[in-house]
Amino acid sequence: MRDFQRKLTNGFYALISLPSTAMGFALSIQISALSWILTTQYHLDIHQVGIVWAAGPLAGIFGQVIIGLVSDRVWFWGGRRRPFIIIGGALAALMLFALPNIRAVSDALGVGSLLLVATAIALTLDLAINVSFNPTRSVIADVTPEGEARTKGYTWMQTISGFFGVLAYVVGAVAGNFVLIYAGVALVLLFSVIPILFVTEPRELTGVPDEKRGAPGTPGRRNGGGTQWGQLWRLYAAHAFSWIGVQTMFVYIIAFIQQKMEFPASPGDAARVSGQVISISFAVLNTVGFLLPAPVLEPLAKRFGRVRVHAAAVAVMAAGYFGVVVGGTSPLALYVLMGVLGIGWASIVSLPFAIMTEKVDKSRTGFFMGIFNLSVVLPQLFVSLVLGKVVLDAPDKSVIFIISGCTLALSAIGWLFVREGRSARGTAAEGEGGS
Repeated sequence: MRDFQRKLTNGFYALISLPSTAMGFALSIQISALSWILTTQYHLDIHQVGIVWAAGPLAGIFGQVIIGLVSDRVWFWGGRRRPFIIIGGALAALMLFALPNIRAVSDALGVGSLLLVATAIALTLDLAINVSFNPTRSVIADVTPEGEARTKGYTWMQTISGFFGVLAYVVGAVAGNFVLIYAGVALVLLFSVIPILFVTEPRELTGVPDEKRGAPGTPGRRNGGGTQWGQLWRLYAAHAFSWIGVQTMFVYIIAFIQQKMEFPASPGDAARVSGQVISISFAVLNTVGFLLPAPVLEPLAKRFGRVRVHAAAVAVMAAGYFGVVVGGTSPLALYVLMGVLGIGWASIVSLPFAIMTEKVDKSRTGFFMGIFNLSVVLPQLFVSLVLGKVVLDAPDKSVIFIISGCTLALSAIGWLFVREGRSARGTAAEGEGGS
């Protein structure tokens, strides 16, 4: 083990954040460019765009759970998480390269349906991201002690990942989405492969087997260390409502922008400007998202508890969505409101990981991280397969942000039923149950 890992230096926290940053950067590219490419370059309607986006959650359902379970139990290439991070990163970079070349891929394969090829590329890209995302997050729990160090690991992860996410949207806005995609190919490959080679993973993950704590849902497991199933179900439900709202914005914001804002008469110029508005909007969202976690959310969580801080941040995000409905009809107003939304986004992509990992058996972190991901991908699937038709048929596309605001409000309420973890409340939490 290298000295900077043994001492848990800031440099070490930065290093273990880079693989997750690579996957976050790939996801930022997908969010910024996928809907734009499909609507403006290949002329798919909004319902077909939803179908393409559905490929990702389908990949996540199987990818993160299976890879999480497997990565808990295997060891090769000098690590438990390392092999999946390297493989997933390389595959994600390849699929990013294919993204702006859908028509060329279609012609080369002799497939006449652009929708089919776009779906296949999106599915493979998301599968690659999901293969890596779980291990990149699980390795942080593996190499940091429970408590403040664990929270610091995940807030640093979001700070660095969020910075590069902002960079992705800035590059997209200034240089265009095609430059963004090709730059992302190199960054994703480098950040996935190189940093993890300098991290020493523990050969054994210590924890209390669940079978010694009782079956899922069994009451009365009150000593710390096992899996708190009752708390997990509440956490999963609250997190799921957050992601229904967030994913609705990510996928369908293009329809809101095209309806509510005026663009140049030329189709080419209109496409370019609409893409620019999306990129700047998400740049603002992610700027707040990476600035808040380490310097603001971490000390607030230490003082008031992670759950309370997270619930409050999500409630602010809900209010921001309703603000978009009322006044987000110009690019400037949308950018300001995206800053408000960024408060909740900063918390959604950082604090829940620290909260969740302290409610599970440490020896099965990868598996539970995969299950946790279902509270992300199942809502994404619902958004793509169900809400796409709702948005398509709605005469007023403000329905996008009404849905987002309502689901974030439900999420904030749901988080109030989740208890603070053991280290967040000290010895008082030692008596927490699993119901």
